[in-house]
This record gives sequence, structure tokens and C-alpha cells, in this order.
Amino acid sequence: MSERHDAMIDFLRGAGWDNADIRPLAGDASTRRYFRVASNGRHAMLMDQPQHAETPAAPPTATPEERHKLGYNAIARLAGADCGRFVAIAEFLRGHGLSAPQIFAADCENGFVLLEDFGDRLYADILSGGGNERDLYAAAVEALASLHANPAPAKISPQVSLYLYDETAMLAEIGLLTEWYLPLVLNRKASAEETVEHRALWQNLLSEAKETVPAFVHRDYHAQNLLWLPDRSGIARVGLIDFQDAVAGSSAYDLVSLLEDARRDVAPELAEAMIAHYLSAMRRQATPVNEEQFRAAFAIMAAQRNAKIAGIFARLQLRDGKPRYLGYLPRVWGYLRHDLEHPSLAPLKEWYDHVLPVGARHGRVEGVAA
Repeated sequence: MSERHDAMIDFLRGAGWDNADIRPLAGDASTRRYFRVASNGRHAMLMDQPQHAETPAAPPTATPEERHKLGYNAIARLAGADCGRFVAIAEFLRGHGLSAPQIFAADCENGFVLLEDFGDRLYADILSGGGNERDLYAAAVEALASLHANPAPAKISPQVSLYLYDETAMLAEIGLLTEWYLPLVLNRKASAEETVEHRALWQNLLSEAKETVPAFVHRDYHAQNLLWLPDRSGIARVGLIDFQDAVAGSSAYDLVSLLEDARRDVAPELAEAMIAHYLSAMRRQATPVNEEQFRAAFAIMAAQRNAKIAGIFARLQLRDGKPRYLGYLPRVWGYLRHDLEHPSLAPLKEWYDHVLPVGARHGRVEGVAA
């Protein structure tokens, strides 16, 4: 057995889970692994996150220059392999009435967390099986509105700060499109002029969408990271996972993640109904938002996220040899085409139409139809 496996067994034994049955779950694009564990009639989830598997995030006070020296995770405000952030955010969310997993035991130094098992009722699976989209999405929207009733805190625990999802982070993310996606589909590197123009257009847009009072942003709030817990009530029916990269930013961002989901189609009619539902929920709880400004921010955040995702999926193929994500690209570009129709994004739409015309956006990616 490996040293890592032995350490896992020692952790479980120390947590009182001797002779546990351990069954691995399918992996994703990260360095984390998850296991289902059972012992003496109890069931839980075990997260295995080696603490040096990824570059750590920078301190919240780090300057953009310091973050650039530390690498992409620091620039983009990603938590890296930081179990401590996961534990702190889980407790923060639970303290606000939301269903994050209860933490049974944690060894953050070595990267093991034993947490509540929410079961298998993933939104993605229920929806693909014919579940009621409107009800499930409405519950997820209401959970977001409740979370946005208060501004994002500077700290989520005495030891853990909530990083600001700032311009430096967002520009680094959209930079993945010129760095990785253009070479994938155009068979050439982006020119210096194209990269500079793309960045300048985004700087202008992000300054328009900047919020004076940032909200808590889960960052990956979509059907693959939400579970339906029908035995609970209200917003607690929505189980939240994979929130370790949470930041403080635009209140529109998580709604974008939900309604422009790279892994499943969300009909425009449903998306529009859920945006209206969010605005209504914010009014009902006496925290109304300006609809025109929110819709503009939604379009900008949606375009930013989809451009980032296209870059990430290209990087997963070119750098990591994981081609399966390329199959999502037609959907991502479908969302992005819609996002670019908002009047505030007209200059950016011109750039994409010129540099990445529709026929070239994913037509040269092997196995992906244009």
C-alpha cells in the first residue's frame, strides 16, 4: 500500500472510523479524490487533497505583481490544495442556513476531511432523468438570494479571508482564451496585438461591472455541484459542494454559473424566468437590486465565464491530455454568442467576430462539430 493510503487509514482511525469500508468515486479535473466510507452503520464522504499538489493561493494582501510571481492560482484567486478553506467555508455556509456538508473530522495539514455524505441526488442526474427543472432551479435561485442578503464578509473565519474576485483574477482567466484556445482552433498563437486588444476590451467591461458591495461567490454553482435534499426545508433543500474557491464578487456570477451551465442545456426561457425569480426574491427579502444594472452585469459575467471555460477546456486538452471536455464547447459558444448580443458588449463582439468567426470557434477541434 502507498504512504498516502496508510495516512488515510491513520486519519480515519484517529477520527473513530476503524476498519472502514472505503470506496473511491469518479475523479474530475482537479487533484482531489473522494471516497465513500462506511463504519459501524455510519456513512460519510472522505476528501483526499494532498496539500502540495497545487500552487497555493497568495495572501489576500498580495499585490498583482506578487501574485504573478506566485503563478496562476495566486493570480486567479484559486484556493489550490487548501483543505482549511473548504472547512471554513462549509462552516460559514451552514451558519447561514445553507446545506454545506457537516465536517466530522479534518486534518488540514495532511489534506484529509471527513464530511457529511449528501447522497447521489445530484441536480444534473435528477434533471437528466426528467426532474422538474423549474422547481429545482427556483430552489437554487432562492438559496443564492438568501446568501446575497448580506455583503460578503472580509473573513469567513478568524484565520481565513475571503479573497476579492478582482480585475487581476478575471483578466487572468479570460487570458486563457488567447493563450490556449486560439492555438487549439486556429493552429497558431495569438498575436501580441490580439492579446492586448482582448485584454483592453475586458478591462473596460470589468470596470463597468464592478460592484461597490461584493457578494459571496461560490464560483462553480451549477448542476454538477448541487444536490437535492428533499427531506429538508426551504433553502436547506439545496446541498452545496465544491466551494473551496469561493470569493467576493459580482452577485450575478453564480446565477450565470447556474443558468449558462457548460455541461447541460438551459433553455433561454427557463434562464429568463430564473433571472426574474432572483430579482423577485431579492425584493421580497428587502434587498432589491437595480434590474438594468444587474442584467448588464449578468451579460458581462456570463461572457467572462464562458470565455474562461473555453480556455480551460483547451488547456485540459493541450496541457493535460483530457479531451473529453471539448465536447462541451458548442454549448459554451452558444451561450457566449447570446451573451455578446448585450449592447454593452458590442466592441467585444466585434473582436470575437473578427478573430474567432463562428465557423472557426470549434470547427477544427477533433471530434467536435461546428
